[in-house]
Amino acid sequence: MALCWFLLSFLFHSLYAHSDFFTSIGQMTDLLYTEKDLVTSLKEYIRQEENRLEQVKEWADKLDSLTITATQDPEGFLGHPVNAFKLMKRLNSEWADLESLVLKDTTNGFISNLTVQRQFFPTDEDQTGAAKALLRLQDTYQLSAYTISNGDLPGVVHKSRMTVADCFELGKIAYSEADYYHTELWMAQALTQLDEGEESIIDKVSVMDYLNYAIYQQGELERALELTKRMLKLDPNHQRANGNLKYFEFQLEKQRKAEAEKKEQEDKKREKKVLDKRDAQRKRSKDPLPERKKYEMLCRGEGVKLTPRRQSRLFCRYFDNNRNPQLLLAPVKQEDEWDRPRIVRYHDIISDSEIKTVKEMAKPRLKRATVHDPITGKLTTAHYRVFKSAWLSGYEHSTIEKINQRIEDITGLEMDTAEELQVANYGVGGQYEPHFDFGRKDEPDAFKELGTGNRIATWLFYMSDVSAGGATVFTDVGAAVWPKKGTAVFWYNLFASGEGDYSTRHAACPVLVGNKWVSNKWIHERGQEFRRPCEMSENE
Repeated sequence: MALCWFLLSFLFHSLYAHSDFFTSIGQMTDLLYTEKDLVTSLKEYIRQEENRLEQVKEWADKLDSLTITATQDPEGFLGHPVNAFKLMKRLNSEWADLESLVLKDTTNGFISNLTVQRQFFPTDEDQTGAAKALLRLQDTYQLSAYTISNGDLPGVVHKSRMTVADCFELGKIAYSEADYYHTELWMAQALTQLDEGEESIIDKVSVMDYLNYAIYQQGELERALELTKRMLKLDPNHQRANGNLKYFEFQLEKQRKAEAEKKEQEDKKREKKVLDKRDAQRKRSKDPLPERKKYEMLCRGEGVKLTPRRQSRLFCRYFDNNRNPQLLLAPVKQEDEWDRPRIVRYHDIISDSEIKTVKEMAKPRLKRATVHDPITGKLTTAHYRVFKSAWLSGYEHSTIEKINQRIEDITGLEMDTAEELQVANYGVGGQYEPHFDFGRKDEPDAFKELGTGNRIATWLFYMSDVSAGGATVFTDVGAAVWPKKGTAVFWYNLFASGEGDYSTRHAACPVLVGNKWVSNKWIHERGQEFRRPCEMSENE
C-alpha cells in the first residue's frame, strides 16, 4: 500500500511545473494519466469501506471506463473540445466535491493523498479557459449548443455528450463575464435536456433563474415574463421570480404604450435586437478585433475564391532553388497556395521521426505564450493567443540543425540571424487572432534587442494533421491554408524594399477537433543583403 502512494506521489511530482493546462493539448495528456491513477487509488479505498461509500463507488466506476478509453489515445481524446472542458471541470470542481464527501474518514490515507496532490490539478482559470474555448468554437464555426452538447463535431473519434450540469456550468461562466448571449444559449440547452427527462442534481428553477435574467438583459421582456410565469408554477414562493413578475409586467406595459405611439420605428428596433444579439454582446464586451466576422468566415472555409485567371497562375513543381547542391538530386515538392502575397507550400519537407524529436524536446519546455502589456510594459498572457510554445536551438540537437539548414537551402536566406525554432502546441480551441509577424512603423523598437533587423520572412511547419479547424488564414486577402502534417508554408513579410507587406496579416484559427502542433522560423533582414537585394520601389 505504501508503495502505491509513493508511486502516485512520484507521478505527480514528476509532472512539469505546468500552469494554464487548457492552452496545450500536448501537456493536458498528462492529466488523463493522473486522473486514471486517482481512480485506481480511489477504488482501493472503496474496497475497504464499500458499504459506507456506495455513492463514491458509483463515481469511480463511471470514470474508470472513461479513463481507460481516454488513455488509449490521449491526444485524440483531448482533441474533442468537450472532453477537454469536462476534464478541466472534473479535476477542478468535481474531485473537490468528492473530497468533501469522504472527508469524515481519513484513516487509510486516500483523502490526505488527494488533498496534497490537488496542488498539481488544473485551476479555476483552466476550467474557465476551457469553457471560453467552447464558446469561441461555437461562435467561430457557427455551432448550436445542441450540436456541441451532443458531441456531433466533424472528425470526432471519441464522441462525448455534455450533461445538464456541464451545460449549466458553461452558462454560469458566460454569466460571470456578463456574456448574456451565451448564458441564454447554454441555460436554454440545460433546460431542454431537463425537459427531455435527463436526471440531474441541477433543478429547472435554478436554470430558469439564470436564463430569465439573460433574456431580460438582452431586451426581450415578453420572453422573460413568460419564463417567470413558468418558474412560479414550479416554485410559487420564489422570491426573485415574484418580484420580477411585477417588474416585467410594469415594464412591458410601458413598452406597449411607447410602441403604440411609434409602432413602425419600434418594430424595426425590436427586429434588429433579435437579429443582432451576438453583435450586441460583442459591443457590450468591447471586442477589439475589427475584422472578427471576416476572420471567422475564413476559418469556416468561406474565404475568397480565386478567379480562374489567377488560379491558372498557380502551379506545383519540383524546386531546387537555382540548382542548390543540396537539392539537385532531391528537389522538393513546391505548391503555390496564393499569388498576392505569394504563399508557397512544401510537401514531405519534415519527416515523422524529425517531428517526434522536435515534439519530445519541446514538450517539457512548453510555456504559455505572452505579449507585452502596453500599459505596464510587462509580459502577460493574452486571450487572443491560446497556445504554449518552446524555443529550440540548432546546437542542442543535430535534428534541429538539419532542419535549419534545410530552410536555408530552400529559401536561400541566411539562418544565422534568424530566431530559434519556435514550437507551438494549441490547447482547447487554440488560436492566434489576426496579427503581423513584422514590426510596423509605429513599433520602431520591435526587434531592437536582437540587432538583426525586421522579420523579413516566415517559415511555418505543420507537425500534425487537424481533424477540424486550425487553418492559417490571411484576413486582408481572404486566403486560407489548411494544416497538413509534414508540410510547410513560406511567405515574405517585407517587400524587397524593406517596407512591410500589410497583406500578410494572418491568424491561426481555433482548433475545433484535434491536436495542432506547428513550428516556425522567423527570418530577419540582417545577412540577406546579397541573398535578397533591396529594390528601390516601395512595393517591390
